This record gives sequence, C-alpha cells and structure tokens, in this order.
Amino acid sequence: MQFPHLFSPITINGMTVKNRVVMTAMHLNYTPDGEVTDQLIDFYSRRAKGGVGLIIVGGCPIDDQGSMRSMARLDDDRYIPGLRRLTQAVKQDGAKIAAQLYQAGRYVHSSMIGGKQAISASAVRSTFTGETPRALELDEIPMIQDRFFEAAARAKKSGFDAVEILGSAGYLISQFFSPVTNRRVDLYGGSFENRMRFGLEIAEKVRKAVGDDYPVIMRLAGNDFMEGGNTNQEARIFASELEKAGIDLFDITGGWHETRVPQITMSVPHQAYVYLAQGIKSVVSTPVLASNRINDPKIAEEILRIKAADLVTMARALIADPDLPKKAEEGRSDLIYHCVACNQGCFDSIFKDAPVSCLVNPRTGMEKETEIKQVTKAKKVLVIGGGLAGLKAAVTAAERGHQVILAEKSNQWGGQILLNKNIPGREEIVHAADDLLRNLQALHVRMMLNQEVDGSFIQKISPDAVVLATGAQPLAPPIHGLDDEKVVTAWDLLSGKAVADRRVAVVGGNAVGLETAMYLAHQGTISPKILYFLAANKAESWETLEQLINKGNKEVTVLEMDKKIGRDIGGSTRWTIFKELKRLGVNTVTEAKVTGVLADGLEFEKNGKREILSVDTIVIATGSESVNDLEGEISNLVREVHVIGDAKSPRNALEAIKEGFFTGFRI
Repeated sequence: MQFPHLFSPITINGMTVKNRVVMTAMHLNYTPDGEVTDQLIDFYSRRAKGGVGLIIVGGCPIDDQGSMRSMARLDDDRYIPGLRRLTQAVKQDGAKIAAQLYQAGRYVHSSMIGGKQAISASAVRSTFTGETPRALELDEIPMIQDRFFEAAARAKKSGFDAVEILGSAGYLISQFFSPVTNRRVDLYGGSFENRMRFGLEIAEKVRKAVGDDYPVIMRLAGNDFMEGGNTNQEARIFASELEKAGIDLFDITGGWHETRVPQITMSVPHQAYVYLAQGIKSVVSTPVLASNRINDPKIAEEILRIKAADLVTMARALIADPDLPKKAEEGRSDLIYHCVACNQGCFDSIFKDAPVSCLVNPRTGMEKETEIKQVTKAKKVLVIGGGLAGLKAAVTAAERGHQVILAEKSNQWGGQILLNKNIPGREEIVHAADDLLRNLQALHVRMMLNQEVDGSFIQKISPDAVVLATGAQPLAPPIHGLDDEKVVTAWDLLSGKAVADRRVAVVGGNAVGLETAMYLAHQGTISPKILYFLAANKAESWETLEQLINKGNKEVTVLEMDKKIGRDIGGSTRWTIFKELKRLGVNTVTEAKVTGVLADGLEFEKNGKREILSVDTIVIATGSESVNDLEGEISNLVREVHVIGDAKSPRNALEAIKEGFFTGFRI
C-alpha cells in the first residue's frame, strides 16, 4: 500500500519536515538528574533512523517549581551542552526536533519540589496529586511567563528546530484557561477573555524569544473532558487567538489527566479524538496535528487524505516500532510491530517512577546494547510453544541468523493472549501475536502447528539449543465440588469452549477474572454498529439507548479473597476497567473466601460468616500454573536448554516477550 499523504513534506515557518509523522513529547524517565543521557540520545536517534519526520522532546521543565523528576531540563544554561548532543544526533539522521516547554502547575506533587506547595491559577485541589496548590500572586505571573521566554531561547540555542508550549492535559496554562481551576477575580480570571490571557501572553513572549522565523507549536486539549470545563468550542476560540499571537502549529490532544473519559487505553477506539483536531483545523489557517490512538500508517493516511488534520502523532507507536515510518514507506507495513495501547511498559512504568519500556519492543531504552547482530556460527534452535514468549524467542534467534524451528501442540499460534479476542476493549492486544507471526513468516522460520513434542521428536530434529516455552494452565483452587457441571474455567469460557447461564459467579478478582466479568456483562448489550444505526435514525430515546448499551442478559458477581480487586492491573488501565464494571452492573465482593460448590450455587465466607450465592454458572479465574513437563527429558538430550515465559513461572505479556527476546538474543 502506498501512503502519498503521509510521506509528503510540510513546511512550518521555515522548518521543512520530510513527512507527516510526529513523535510527540512523553515522559521517559531516562534523565534522572535532568541532564541528557546516552540512553535518551540512543532512544531518540533510533527513532530518527527509523524515518520519523519530527520528534518533540519533553516535557522540558522551564523552572524548578512546576516539574516532575527525570525530565530533560531547560531551566539553566548548564543543560545546553547535553541538549546540543541530543539535537545533533537526531538531526544527523534526517529528523527535525523540537523541545516542549513544561510547567505542570497543580499537577506537581509537593515531594517533587522540595516539599513546597505547587502553584496554579487558584487554590483548587488536584485529584491527580491529592493536594491543593496555592494561587499565583499577580506579580508572580510575569515571572513564570519569563521562564517560558528564557527556556524557549535556550532551546533555540541548543539546536532545537522548534519549541512547543504545553497548554494541554490540565497543566498550568490549562489551569488558567479552565473555569474549573481558575477562580481568580483579577485580569487573569473571570471572563473567557481573561482566562485566555495567561496562555496568550506566554505565546507572545515565546515568539519574541525565538524571533519571527522560528516555529512555535502549541499543544492544546481539544476538549478538557472535565465537568464544567472547556469543550472544543472554547478550544477553537483559544486556538484562533493563539494563531494571532504567533503559533505556527497546533498539536491537539484529548482531556486532562483528571478526566474520567479514557484517553490512551486499549478501550479507546483508533483515532477517537481526531474530531477534536478537525474542529481546531476549521478555525485556523496554520497546520494542525491530530493525536491519540493512531498506531498504523493506514489510519494515518486516511486522516490526512480527508484533511481532518495536517500531521499525525505516533508517539507510543514509535516506541513499539522505531522503523514504522521506514517500513511503511518501503512497502513493508505488514511487518510493523503495532502499539497495542496496553500501557504496561510506558505509562504504568512512569507511575512507578521507572524508565519506560514496551510490551512489544523489549529493546526500548536499551537500543545500543541490544542491537541485533548476526552470529558467527548458526545453531539449529528448536522453540517449543507458540505463545508470546516462544514467538519472540523464535523471531529474535532467526533475526540473528540461527536456523529456527517452532513447534506448537495446539492448532493456533498465540497462547493465552488469544483469550483476549472476545473481551470488549481488550481485543487489540492479540495483534502482538499477529505481528510476530508475520515477521516469522518473513524470516522463513519453519513453523509447525498440532505438533506434540517428545523425546523422539527432539532426537529426530537434533537441535543445538531448545527453548521451552510451553506456557501455563489454569490453577484449580482448593474448593470442594469443582467437578460440578456448572463449574468452568475462565480460559474455557473466553475461548468459546464453555458458555454461561444467566446468573454467573466469577471466582477471582485478578485481571483475568475482571476481564471475564466484562466479557459476560457485555453479552446481550447492543453493538456500536447497532447503536449508531438506532441513534442516527432516532429509533429510540437516548435513555433507552443507554439502557441497551449498559445492561446485558447476565447477572455477574466477582468474588475475591483480597481486600482489593485488580491488583495485577496497571494503574493507567485499572480505573477504566473498574468504571466499565460499574457501568455494566457487575457486583464485586471482596474478602470473600469461596469454600464449596453447592447444588444451586456456591458457598463462601466473609467476615467470619458463611454465605451462599445462588448462581447458574461458576467461573474459576484463580491464576495459573506452569506447564514444563518436558524440562527433565530435554536436559538429557540437548546441552543448551532455556525455560522461559509461563513455563518458567506465570507472568504477564510484557515479561514474557522480554524474556523471549533476551533468550533469542543470547543463544
């Protein structure tokens, strides 16, 4: 497939970008002291080599009172030498590079700024930090704005091709612009014009700092998605005024960090928020960049073709595959490793104050030390098991020049990840396996389904090395009566081998249990396509439509022994799953120890009391246990044996793929 719009150049105030692919700013945690590191340079230069048009680095703090830890800083000249190393490395590989000017306001926790109180437009508590900031005094406002001026000048001096002002996501400029957080009664608060003033003056000062012939970008929320906040209508007016103040490109994203409308999780449809960029584009003459959940060149090309935006963001998509632009331009888009919006390695890592990694790309943050090089002596490598760990081990070993044979005893590739196919909002993670399979085929790896492996098979193959990635199986809890016909496993239910009746109990409030509950609770609700048809034709009232999407034909109860459910789900995703379970009416019972299956339900203990729940189907989702029966037999037949993934011990997909990669990398 050709992508004529995606790979056409665009000039923004004298800066010519070779294509329309932009890697927007995101926190990476690669600069623990604020200084540019080799890790940061290697990360971004690798993306430049992969063909991205423009990289926006950030956030880059403009001062010491509105910044989180581990960001490449712009608030002092001492950072310039390191920033120059970064810009030179990126530009020598053909990409343009911009710096994002960052001031978080009330989104900074006091512990990050020496125990001081965060600043904001007004003293409105932040649900993001749980703290209340102090309102900036009138005479402090010009000083904050001057820090933007100084940081912009410093960025230009450091070799950046452009600067971006961060005015989205609920950061300081957003806090002044929104009536939710701006309760001021002076010239920076009250009226709409006054609330725009802070951001407009910053744009004017930044323009003055860098001159007329230097690109200035503004990142805006196309809709705050905050009750009582700004919508796309207000954002359009603000953008129109910002254009007059000297903005050359608008980078449009979705809501604040505090919004309860998901922005970046797997449940968000692809290009869900392009309409926000399209709204801004309708009122400005400068280019507009569309953001959020654009992970494939076909999607990007269509956005540009219909002129909904002028450029597209592929931030996490380029973490997942730095070569995405190059592969698409060279006609190899079928070999792209797609971001699946799991957030396990990126956003969840940041919330833990850890460096960014990636589920589908274990090389993230380790680009130089994990460079794939051809082996001097090829080995015959047998990989047993076609789940994520086995697939990644096979791909990596084959890329290094080994002769790889991949055997899977079932009739399909992917292992446990395939259970997500039927879980609403989780289907996309299956693409992690699909992408690996296409790359295996391109590497001409010998692949065998329905292949049981035993000692005689191994002797026949005579491999130099074996990778045992035989996965796991459901763990049966010590509950009396599990042989009852109404008891099924979550795996059998999700794979279609079993069905559930109306009243269902899910035993286990872990990720699998909660996702199974979502799968069950969605049954009987209308699909998005039917919803669109009924809404477009005004066939039903909105009240009726809401009932049809919120209520299915199952009564679902989740029972969990722990005090909390979903402990094994990442923080960036957990709240969206809880919200979905609540919307669908799923009942959850914590501190509930299930003790037995009865004729008409199940028995459990809670707070020392025996209780009975009447149900028709009981779903067991209490974890898994390794399957590695072959390990002992293999060790007597092959000198080099690697046990990985769930076969070693149950783990998540990120850990499985990472272990598969490093196994294939070291053979």
